[in-house]
Amino acid sequence: MTEKRPVANPKGHEAASANNTSAQVITKKAVLEYLRHHPRMLVENPEILEILTPSMRYKRDNNVIDMQHIVLQRLREENGKLRDAYASLIASARDNRTSQNQVHECVLQILAARSFEKLIHTVTADLPMVLDADAVTICLEAGDAIIPKSYASGLRSLSEGEVDRYIGPGRNVTLSSEDIDNSRLFGAASGLIRSRALVRLNISTKAPKGLLAIGSRDLEAFHHGQGTELIDFLARSLEVTIRQWLNLPA
Repeated sequence: MTEKRPVANPKGHEAASANNTSAQVITKKAVLEYLRHHPRMLVENPEILEILTPSMRYKRDNNVIDMQHIVLQRLREENGKLRDAYASLIASARDNRTSQNQVHECVLQILAARSFEKLIHTVTADLPMVLDADAVTICLEAGDAIIPKSYASGLRSLSEGEVDRYIGPGRNVTLSSEDIDNSRLFGAASGLIRSRALVRLNISTKAPKGLLAIGSRDLEAFHHGQGTELIDFLARSLEVTIRQWLNLPA
């Protein structure tokens, strides 16, 4: 008795092969798509290279592409970026430490003043050298009030509302490096100033509004995005000292 065996279906075999091929293509596409969306995959998982290394070299369009070399190059670039970021962080920390030391020295000199006249001289003549600035002035909304000659070089008179106009309503500090008129703030030194820091002075409810103006010929000395905590601390120290010398309420 002859055993009947099922006859193979060529079309079914072709369909299965097509499905297998399609599955392979889809799998390959999925892998490539995943890698495109996760470009740091090999960088963050270098152990994968141990699996891929034996077959990393392949030909494409008659060109030999060494993926291992490409990954190594990217790792070197990442390492270079990390070194640059570290160097930048160290430089920033040193700059912050320098600024902190400068402000601390300024506050000590302000506290050491033996008279109100000496205080004004310290702020406007000595602090520029400590801060590496070209001019430091105290500006008050004094209007038409006459400023004593002994203070004239350091005190600047502003009209009512100018403090808010320069600094901005509700703000305590403004840093800028814009090409604007500084004559009201720095007087004869205004032509040198390319960047400035303006800090509100709330001396007393019995005193006019004021501001501390620090100007520099360096365009990068003061600009948006810089920290303002230290310079604000300097202004707060100054306003408290002025209030004590003039015996004014807070």
